[in-house]
Amino acid sequence: MTTEKAMFGAGCFWGVETTFRNINGVRNAAVGYAGGKTENPTYEDVCNADTGHAEVVEVEFDPSVVSYNQLLQVFWANHDPTTLNRQGPDVGTQYRSAIFPYTPEQSAAAERSKAEMNQSGKFRRPIVTQIEPAPKFYRAEDYHQRYLEKRGLAHCAI
Repeated sequence: MTTEKAMFGAGCFWGVETTFRNINGVRNAAVGYAGGKTENPTYEDVCNADTGHAEVVEVEFDPSVVSYNQLLQVFWANHDPTTLNRQGPDVGTQYRSAIFPYTPEQSAAAERSKAEMNQSGKFRRPIVTQIEPAPKFYRAEDYHQRYLEKRGLAHCAI
């Protein structure tokens, strides 16, 4: 089985991880930090909002079962990509909407998907999701991995 990786930032990573983990064809999902300037950031570093990192989920998937385009549709459907540096009650650059493509093909698909979503009329405001080549992924501390699952929760209460 061949797998690929995808990386998304869509607010607090706990719920995003659970959403992607529950998709058929996703082999693994890990929460972490990406897109900032600090090497090996901690959760506390990122929460201070001065590292430049976003809370992200790195998704390992089997493209013969679920396509990158399908993952993009899940991404758009499960957060508000029109709010700059905010998702629900969470505010700060670490909660920004972001797609970090690993390949030129993923980058093209992400840009195309963003344009289609902007034109779809689904959102009343323009999409502010940033799309940048995948930077280094820093895996979050173990207590953040499968956070909701460990607590018997299906989703974050907002």
